[in-house]
Amino acid sequence: MAQSLPLGTGSNSSDQFIESLDRLSKKTGVLATIVLDRTSGAILNTSGTLSSIRSTSGSSQSVPAAVPDDASSGLKDQNGVEELARMVWNYMNATKDLVQGLDEQDEVKLLRLRTKKYELVIVPDSKYLLVVIHETPSA
Repeated sequence: MAQSLPLGTGSNSSDQFIESLDRLSKKTGVLATIVLDRTSGAILNTSGTLSSIRSTSGSSQSVPAAVPDDASSGLKDQNGVEELARMVWNYMNATKDLVQGLDEQDEVKLLRLRTKKYELVIVPDSKYLLVVIHETPSA
């Protein structure tokens, strides 16, 4: 499940960005990448799958019973991506507010959130938020 970025076609920088994102998503342990619009939180690009990350028991959204099983898994995964994107965007905004409260001249450069199973690396840019989700290496 990959979506393309709405960046200028033929642009060297957007080609390099997409190549870098593709290389990153193929690294060992990387489960998914998400690129969000910095101002709106809209999903601009995704790669990988989040079905292994999000448990369905914690999700408040359900797939209608009339949806076939093969389409159901894609819909659940898309709902999971949208829900995770919303949570990451809210987390980033809360962190930005915290940093601004401490020092108005400072800004967030990188966020790492490690759980028992996964690590989320969030890299903010002036236009985008890059989110990389990978397995937490065993200690």
